[in-house]
Amino acid sequence: MASVLIIEDETALATALSRICQRLGWRAELRASGNAGLRALASGNFDLAILDIGLPDLSGLEVLEKARARAPQLPVVIITAHGKLENAVAARKLGAAAYLVKPLDLREIERTLTQILATKIAPVSAAAPTSSGAQILGTSPAMQRVFLEIAHACTTDAPVLLSGPTGSGKTLAARSIHIHSARKDAPFVALHCGALQEQLLESELFGHERGAFTGAVTARAGHIERVRGGTLFLDEIGDISPTVQAKLLRFVEERAFTRVGGREDIRVELRLITATNKNLRDEVKAGRFREDLFYRLHVLEIGMPPLRERADDITVLAENFLRSAARPLALAPATLTLLKRHDWPGNLRELRNVLEHAAAVCTGPVILPAHIPRDLHERTGSASTPDAGLAAALAEWLDARLSEKSTWRAMHDAIESLALRHLLTRFDGKPTILARETKMNRVTLRKKFARD
Repeated sequence: MASVLIIEDETALATALSRICQRLGWRAELRASGNAGLRALASGNFDLAILDIGLPDLSGLEVLEKARARAPQLPVVIITAHGKLENAVAARKLGAAAYLVKPLDLREIERTLTQILATKIAPVSAAAPTSSGAQILGTSPAMQRVFLEIAHACTTDAPVLLSGPTGSGKTLAARSIHIHSARKDAPFVALHCGALQEQLLESELFGHERGAFTGAVTARAGHIERVRGGTLFLDEIGDISPTVQAKLLRFVEERAFTRVGGREDIRVELRLITATNKNLRDEVKAGRFREDLFYRLHVLEIGMPPLRERADDITVLAENFLRSAARPLALAPATLTLLKRHDWPGNLRELRNVLEHAAAVCTGPVILPAHIPRDLHERTGSASTPDAGLAAALAEWLDARLSEKSTWRAMHDAIESLALRHLLTRFDGKPTILARETKMNRVTLRKKFARD
């Protein structure tokens, strides 16, 4: 029988986790604080630990670090209510076997715990988390996935391919990987491949010798040599020519290249991160991108989601952008609703541009819808659908109910009651016709109206 230690101060969640363990045939011990959990680890023999980051006495990361000293091979699952990149990276570096964000899917937890105990995931060697000037923000499920994938990338030197639409934060993700990696003290050099013609890109990347081409009056080192020992970030890698692709493939495989116009091999050790807004698999099928290079660059892939898929993050992103304004500014609720309804084809760059415009024209402390660029109003209005309007209104209503500590049953019943009363007026106030037209059981419908 497996033995599991649950360190969680939220009674309901601790109980739910304990029941999962019992259902799987495991023995569970509960502790409500970090120090109590550490004492249990010192006196007991556990096969797995489940640890919340937000404990009343110690940070869960502190507990994890101390637990590593006492039980270095113990698999630890971290859970948190506030998922952010720094926590995910720190948990990964301290050897967490998994990192889960509340609200938790109990079926996912059960599957994760079963897999961990079945495979006995070994922790990575412990390393202190590093602070970062490159901030990636978000609490949406899409960004929690990104945080975990970045955390994995930080613990290896394998090539990383960042995919996603323009403006979705690929450069910021690349900087975050570098800053949280073992190469953080070495150079980080970025090159936008799509902005350069073939000959210039080849020279910028690999350097050139004197006389290699017209204007090459002196020898010059390229970006690869400049970044020696650090991280090279090549943005829009899908735009490079077949010639540059062939030369880059040789470097990736052999860590050697020759300058343009040169004859001698130069060897350089570095970490390579690439990014593209294209589907490189489609580019390979179309013959525009080398298949062998694609597989060498695609060891780890991190897909950056478009902003429209993480509308829940707009609040924290907007607040972060506005901190750089010359004076304190806040968003009116109606302004935030407008921003959340927009589909953001320009992603984070467009959001930043909109907020910079609003900060420039706003004369008071609150940004109103009138301060948002007119074309965004027009595009949001023309692009919105009845379902989109309903979603925005429902989101606002649900947020208000949650702030009142309303239960799911109360929210469900209120929405259902409102819908039924509206439908009843459409059928002349006759429940029998309403039941027939909506294919609802008449007895069930009468009970629902009697409840109101």
